[in-house]
Amino acid sequence: MVELAATSRMLKAVGDETRLRLLNLLRQEELSVGDLTEVLNVAQSRVSTHLMLLKEVGLVSDRRAGRRTFYSPTPAALGGLAGQALRDADGSTEFVADLAGLEALVRRRREESRSYFDRVAATFGEQILPGRTWEGLARALLTLAPRGRYVDLGIGDGLLTLMLAEVAERVTAVDISPEMLGQLASRARAAGLSNIDPVEGELEALPLPDGGFDVAILSQALHHAEQPLRALTEAFRVLAPGGRVLVIELLAHGEEWVREKLQHRQLGFTETSLEALLRSAGFEFATVQRVARDPHPPHFMTLVATGVRC
Repeated sequence: MVELAATSRMLKAVGDETRLRLLNLLRQEELSVGDLTEVLNVAQSRVSTHLMLLKEVGLVSDRRAGRRTFYSPTPAALGGLAGQALRDADGSTEFVADLAGLEALVRRRREESRSYFDRVAATFGEQILPGRTWEGLARALLTLAPRGRYVDLGIGDGLLTLMLAEVAERVTAVDISPEMLGQLASRARAAGLSNIDPVEGELEALPLPDGGFDVAILSQALHHAEQPLRALTEAFRVLAPGGRVLVIELLAHGEEWVREKLQHRQLGFTETSLEALLRSAGFEFATVQRVARDPHPPHFMTLVATGVRC
């Protein structure tokens, strides 16, 4: 049974023109005090007072987002006495004017956003922006990767291996360095990942069975191979029919210092030479493209190549 006092408070709440206008706006979308002040063109303190009363009788709820509070109608505001009052006022001059004001607010926000991006377009790639990292992008893209059997050939710091393990059925991690593999195993345990199989071995002579994988990845590893064609031929061998290879490599360059300092055996590859290597190894539908240029000298360019074992 509904108490008379509660009904009286509800009637008083919806018996005020400004409060009805507030409820009407809030049933369009979630808004802050500042938004409502701008649309209604009334004092902020007045809006806050009305919202407090509406919240007390259970017609609006609020949500904190940083320093701002956003308001939305409760189910009680959309039904019963309040809902009926709003429906009766639909089409009124005040409601129509308020909706036009709300549309103007939304339009202004959209223009401000467009203006910002127009203003920074020329230098956007140079700005430090929250959340814009290659790791974040890679993790996002990996959510679209098929769940299957991966082999990571030449694991480097192991970060890609760990990311692959989050989406793969299993990942076999091959590297010549037992220390690298040990570090990977420690990080996998710390991350709670149990689907990584570390294997010590060389790219040109993989200690793996034929046709056991769906995807083979060589990320900045092929330039460490004495015989790149042999490494790709081995990748082809361990892939199942329909399997794909992904090669991330450096474009051909003249930085001889990488041979001694970074143990590079190849000074990158041209698009033509990398595609030819893939085809010679047996891959079909080979593609090679430039994808990124290091902003720091000597401005290494990254290539991405793919192929399919048919």
